[in-house]
Amino acid sequence: MFGALNRFISRLDSESPSQNSRDRSVYGFQVLRNKNHDISIEPWYDFVIGINGRQVDNPDPNLFATEIRNCAGATVNLIIWNAKGSRTRTIALPVPTPSPTLGITLQWTPLSVTEDVWHVLDVTANSPADNAGLLPYGDYIVGTPEANVRGESGLGELVEDYLGRSLRLYVYNHEYAVTRLVTLTPSRSWGGSGALGCVLGFGALHRLPAPMNEPVANPEGILFETARFSNEEHRPSSTQPQMQSSSSSSYPPPSSATQSSDMLIPASMVSPPPQSAKLPAVAGGPPRSAAKKPRNAAASNLTFDEYFREGEAKSKEEDYAPSAKNAARPPPPPKSAKAPLPSKSPQPEADPGPSGEEEEEEAKATEPGPEPATEPGPENKDG
Repeated sequence: MFGALNRFISRLDSESPSQNSRDRSVYGFQVLRNKNHDISIEPWYDFVIGINGRQVDNPDPNLFATEIRNCAGATVNLIIWNAKGSRTRTIALPVPTPSPTLGITLQWTPLSVTEDVWHVLDVTANSPADNAGLLPYGDYIVGTPEANVRGESGLGELVEDYLGRSLRLYVYNHEYAVTRLVTLTPSRSWGGSGALGCVLGFGALHRLPAPMNEPVANPEGILFETARFSNEEHRPSSTQPQMQSSSSSSYPPPSSATQSSDMLIPASMVSPPPQSAKLPAVAGGPPRSAAKKPRNAAASNLTFDEYFREGEAKSKEEDYAPSAKNAARPPPPPKSAKAPLPSKSPQPEADPGPSGEEEEEEAKATEPGPEPATEPGPENKDG
């Protein structure tokens, strides 16, 4: 993943040879100094790439000065390209008659010099960058008065040459839209890694962004249009003034009975909307059927809590599980007192006679059996 991202960034930096050569061949007059504070031109970031509707393609400054003098007593239109966000604008400047000059100093420079910026991504505490006041994410190093730095390794080589010496850097802050001169002393013995103690980003992802205080192009325009349902009535836009008066409103507000059952009820709704009174039946109209129990799918006025309570009650009814409130209590145990005696003693029931088989068995049991044989005892002999 990171390898693919690095290849993509390197492709953005290098691109194709034809595209790279075309970008490098775009030139303009870079504004180095502005002595006239009445015109909104920013040094170093602004390039004059056109004048009076024509592109500047000749590096001769005399031709440009002649065009300015020809507009003495009138207005000259300049096409300005700004490095912050790569924006182009057109400004109209009056040219005075006594001295037909604009009070700016220009230099023929390629627009690609604004790509040599280093974005401060992280700053280590107590490092040379931290002591100099560099701020992460908001600061961009755009140059130095010591030398011309070009390419990704240009700043690193300059820092190595100024080890132990003071180095001045031009730093642009994106959050405050200001450029300041920062002085720091690169060192290898400050107690951390690197000579500056900060992480720098370079390339297509770290170009100068557009200023944050830039006004919105169309503040009254609609950025996102709200999604609507097919059954939703048309509502006037918030940009149109709404004229409402109590005297001119001849129609009453629609009641909740006219609302469709397909309307979505938000989950944050605390209680359901009030139910409207039922309208009386019109004489001669069709007979109405008996009231039916509303189904869960059509009960649009129920909140989520009531919906779950209704489902819980229905599941208890199906499972025959009586609730704690409606369950019938068991009867109390009987008292220990003796039951009263009946007024009349009950008559014994007649015992039915034995059946035929039982009589035979009883007869057999009563028949005398054979007498047991007696053994003759010893005879008594008279002595």
